Amino acid sequence: MRRRVSRVAIAAVLVSLILLAIPFAIGIRVSFFAGERSELERAALAAAVQVGPDFTANDPVELPPAMTDGQVAVYDRSLHLRAGSGPAVADGTTRAGLEGHVVQGQSGDSLVVAVPVASSEKVIGVVRASSAVGGVWNRILLAWLAVLGAVVVALLVGVGVATWQARRLSAPLEALARTADAVTAGDLFARADLSGIREVDAVARAQNTMVERLSAVLGQARHFAADAAHQLRTPLAGLRLTLESAQSEPAAEAHAALAGALQRTGELQQTVQDVLDLSRSSADGPRGVLGTVESLLADAEHRWHGLLAEHGRRITFEADAAVADRNIPLANCRQILDVLIDNARTHGQGTIQVQAHDTFDATTIDVADEGTIDSDSAQLFDPKPHHAGPRIGLRLARELVEVCGGRLVLAAGAPTTFRVLIPGEFR
Repeated sequence: MRRRVSRVAIAAVLVSLILLAIPFAIGIRVSFFAGERSELERAALAAAVQVGPDFTANDPVELPPAMTDGQVAVYDRSLHLRAGSGPAVADGTTRAGLEGHVVQGQSGDSLVVAVPVASSEKVIGVVRASSAVGGVWNRILLAWLAVLGAVVVALLVGVGVATWQARRLSAPLEALARTADAVTAGDLFARADLSGIREVDAVARAQNTMVERLSAVLGQARHFAADAAHQLRTPLAGLRLTLESAQSEPAAEAHAALAGALQRTGELQQTVQDVLDLSRSSADGPRGVLGTVESLLADAEHRWHGLLAEHGRRITFEADAAVADRNIPLANCRQILDVLIDNARTHGQGTIQVQAHDTFDATTIDVADEGTIDSDSAQLFDPKPHHAGPRIGLRLARELVEVCGGRLVLAAGAPTTFRVLIPGEFR
């Protein structure tokens, strides 16, 4: 990329210099020859002024000093040299000057200008000024060398600018490539930096947006796997407990144990369905069946009473009349309540109390136990993937509450109390 940009820029500079240098060189040649002829004409005119009317009577002629690299001569009408330096016999250009006008031409290796000398409106002679063509070409070549030097300098500057611009243009693209390689290698936190080049920045923003969306999709998949595993743990534990009880009981109780196992399997199936429904929930609101607060607490008591009794723990449920018949999204609230009860069972102590009451027309559900918690509230709900254990469930519970437009907070650390606030009533 960098070499290609450099080659294109250098080629553009070279073509521009050639297109400028060739007309300029031609202009130098034309200008130098025209200037030389003008100089010869001025010298001839100055000499013609010195020729008096007595020139034809063999009066001596005093010519001005000759040019450094030229000659000035005076010829009579018979084209014989009378004064100055020049050929003994006048050339064609000099003969043309007898016609009464200034003539410019070339004779052999010399530029020649002939100026007529007049007296009483008659041409009495010709002044011839000449210079070597080689001298003019020497000056032209020197000028061309100067132009060539300027072209070389300009080309070197162009190469330097092209190299700098190529590096400036290619560096952001190379950085984009490195960022893409890092993302391919699994670094989903890699982001492309903006360079100040509009087109490149547009590509960088598009790549960053793509990586962010990819990270969100993968993060959602990881969260779903972790949350599903966490939520399935409780019904699986209940199913195992039922099967272990059936194994230790007489054969006469096998039918009752099988019925209990089927019931636990139904609860497990319901949990799986809830998790799948919640994974498809959007920020617009919860999906699924609505139910009353009273039915939610009754279902939770049925599922959790045996599990807690197995560990020597009690759980109580209480709902105020103001909220008992209030509709709420069952799938969301069932999983939220399971997370909080399981957290109290695993990390709390004593009796677990679940209370539902009204708070300024919002449904409030408190889950408390007799234990204490010292962790910072922000750390409890930290969504970073390296946290494990109850934090996975609390993170899920908070997300599910927020989908309902509510909040989940740690209301008290001693005794540990988590509070769910669900605004309004769902219809």
